[in-house]
Amino acid sequence: MIPTQDASARKTEIDEKLKQEQDTLSFIRENLEKSDQLTKGMVSILSSFESRLMQLENSIIPVHKQTENLQRLQDNVDKTLSCMDHVISYYHVAKDTDKIIKEGPSGRLDEYLACIAKIQKAVEYFQDNNPDSPELNTVKARFEKGKELLEAEFHSLLTRYSKPVPPILILDLIGGDDELETQEEVTLDHLPESVLQDVICISSWLVEYGRNQDFMSVYFQIRSSQLDRSLKSLKEHFRKSSASSGVLYSPAVQNKRKDTPTKKPPKRPVFIPGTIRKAQNLLKQYSQHGLDGKKGGSNLTPMEGKDDVLDIEIDSYIHCISAFVKLAQSEYQLLTDIIPEHHQKKTFDSLIQEALDNLMLEGDNIVSAARRAIMRHDYSAVLTIFPILKHLKQTKPEFDQVLQGTAASTKNKLPSLITSMEAIGAKALEEFADSIKNDPDKEYNMPKDGTVHELTSNAILFLQQLLDFQETAGAMLASQETSSSASSYSSEFSRRLLSTYICKVLGNLQLNLLSKSKVYEDTALSAIFLHNNYNYTLKSLEKSELIQLVSVTQRKAETQYRELIEQQIQSYQRSWLKVIEYITDRNMPVFQPGAKLKDKERQMIKDKFKICGLQGFNDGLEELCKIQKVWAIPDKDQRDAIRQAQKRMITQAYRAFLQRYTNISFTKNPEKYYKYRPEQVEAMIERLFDTSA
Repeated sequence: MIPTQDASARKTEIDEKLKQEQDTLSFIRENLEKSDQLTKGMVSILSSFESRLMQLENSIIPVHKQTENLQRLQDNVDKTLSCMDHVISYYHVAKDTDKIIKEGPSGRLDEYLACIAKIQKAVEYFQDNNPDSPELNTVKARFEKGKELLEAEFHSLLTRYSKPVPPILILDLIGGDDELETQEEVTLDHLPESVLQDVICISSWLVEYGRNQDFMSVYFQIRSSQLDRSLKSLKEHFRKSSASSGVLYSPAVQNKRKDTPTKKPPKRPVFIPGTIRKAQNLLKQYSQHGLDGKKGGSNLTPMEGKDDVLDIEIDSYIHCISAFVKLAQSEYQLLTDIIPEHHQKKTFDSLIQEALDNLMLEGDNIVSAARRAIMRHDYSAVLTIFPILKHLKQTKPEFDQVLQGTAASTKNKLPSLITSMEAIGAKALEEFADSIKNDPDKEYNMPKDGTVHELTSNAILFLQQLLDFQETAGAMLASQETSSSASSYSSEFSRRLLSTYICKVLGNLQLNLLSKSKVYEDTALSAIFLHNNYNYTLKSLEKSELIQLVSVTQRKAETQYRELIEQQIQSYQRSWLKVIEYITDRNMPVFQPGAKLKDKERQMIKDKFKICGLQGFNDGLEELCKIQKVWAIPDKDQRDAIRQAQKRMITQAYRAFLQRYTNISFTKNPEKYYKYRPEQVEAMIERLFDTSA
């Protein structure tokens, strides 16, 4: 059972909560009623707003549509008026552009091209819309006139501003950069920049709108002439500068060289004026003088003036070859900016033809001159071919690169010239070798003193000139080979061919000298002659690289020459044996030293001394010294060695003879028989081979 007091309290608590809940419920109901009232008010407002919007739309849309129609009508009217103005403008193009077209594009190219563009559009309009109208003919005529004036301006600009490249600049371009410590790039500006841009602009217009390719012919003709004139001016400059001072390069390059403390090795050979021709003069002059300045047997007199002229021509041609390559490269760069790509190779081919043909013609003339010289047996003329051919072959890769894309006939011109030069060079080399073998043994042409023959000096000098052109000379010889080894041409094969050739020349020379030596009646002089020539040959081979070249195919050549020289020395020494014979024991009576001689014995000794002994020795000594004093041994070392050997041989026998007979008293006047002391004999021998004594 729950106590009565607790139940009463519980009931009171529940009643209070019920009352609170009822108050809350009443509050919610009041709020819901207010919310409904607000909602009804908002719906009423929105309904009113929607009604007003509908009324506004019904009023505005008709006005908008009417305005849009009016705007469209206005646009149509404006477009119609614009089209009318545009069409009417075509009828006025001829009149509006008349003045500018007549005045031409000079100095106003952009404005002129704008006028041409207007005329072109008028032509297109009338062709499309009114092809039978007289206005079409008018604007067509105006367009053609404008195009002609553009072509004339193209021609005028090129003619007026295309100038030959100055020779000084060409020489800087081809020769200066390889030797300077600080390399400066040399560029050629054929046309001023503004002119170049105008020419490019006209060219582009003529190709795109003018439908004209005649300007390309105008271009290559003008530039071809300038290229040829540049090379000719270089030749003329070369002649003048070489004739006056021998200067090959421009003053600017010369000054740079002076200021340069160190130099890089040149990348390509520098051709010094006169080098080859001086060698040719030496071939003619050298035989006039021995190694000690003694005159030989040649009567040749070189023509210095004519040779100098040929020198200049050769050096000029070599430089013109390099100049052509550089100038052609520069011309192609210029051409690519002006001529359309698909016409560039053909135009370039035409552009270089005149200059290239002139170079090839000049090369053919050099070959022809060499051929005529060979027919006259002037084989030194082949020396003019060597530097040119060497330079042509060195330049050929650049040539081939420059001529890429040109016609086959153009590409083959340089190889054809090289082939011609190799053929004539090989012919000269072979005929020179044959001439050495077949040179006649003319008595009047033999050196009286037995010195070096002009044939020897000429042959050696000729061979020495080949050293600077080993690959070139080897290629000449290889070009005439038909064997399978020639087809696999290499530098080693070329070197062996050249070595074989040099050995052939030396062998022919040796055989000819042996034949010539028989012209001398005195065998001793013949031996001196062969000795001098063999020794000169050996010394010349040793002082140059010829001995290394010879050793490629003949390793014992040096030893063989030394043996030949020694054989001739021994042959010469045998000429003195007859002098020694007079004072040998078998020609003299034998007596004991200090023995008292009878009158008969004294007379016998006197007779022997007079007939066989000292008198014969004295006479023989004097005769040989007189004869051999005027002979020559140019090599001082050889001359001294031979003198010393003779002194030892003669004085040794003479001293022994005197020692045997000094103590034998067979006369009161011994000085009558003992004419020379040993020292005097040595002095006489010391004066051998000395024409100044």
